[in-house]
Amino acid sequence: MSPIGRDEAAQRAATELLDPQYEKESLVDLIYRRVMQFMGDLIDAATGGGTAGGVIAAAVIVLILLSVIILVGWQLRRTSRTKALVTGGVFGEQAMTAAEHRRAAEGLAAEGRWAEAVRERFRAIARDMEERALVSGMPGRTATELAAEAAVSLPAFAAELSAGARSFDDVTYGGVAGSREAYDAMTSLDTRLQQARPALAAVEAAGYGGGAR
Repeated sequence: MSPIGRDEAAQRAATELLDPQYEKESLVDLIYRRVMQFMGDLIDAATGGGTAGGVIAAAVIVLILLSVIILVGWQLRRTSRTKALVTGGVFGEQAMTAAEHRRAAEGLAAEGRWAEAVRERFRAIARDMEERALVSGMPGRTATELAAEAAVSLPAFAAELSAGARSFDDVTYGGVAGSREAYDAMTSLDTRLQQARPALAAVEAAGYGGGAR
């Protein structure tokens, strides 16, 4: 059988991909199937190409396997990040201080990017309360969980914390565009929380209170 030319091979591949059976095939599955097919062709060629052909085919196969491993690893990391977002965690991938979140929020607000500004201002509130040990530094905590825990130490702010958590969820996961009013409300809450002191009962329960006098 005479070898297939480049143009003919491209035409055959394009014709095959037009087959309806591939319409629902994912990119990863398509690449995997193509790689396996190509490797099979290389092995067939190696068996008839002598020692040199076998060495070249083996080297190419190793490179392909490494590429597949890298591709699968990238896909798994992307899936992991997507799942982390779906769980509703407050913080993003980059660890920032409360002050850094505030600066980011102010910069976004100056650009009129209200949804992002609201999100960063709530993150500033969350990080500030972690830094002040008003809440525990639990990874993956949702905004609602944080508001509920913070309300134990700051019961006077329970309603506003709950509203802030809803606002965060709305702009982060609900597709809400955000607004200057929502950002101003979150900023006001952040400012007042910085000056607030935890309730005495909460302090003693957390072990911050002194011994009997």
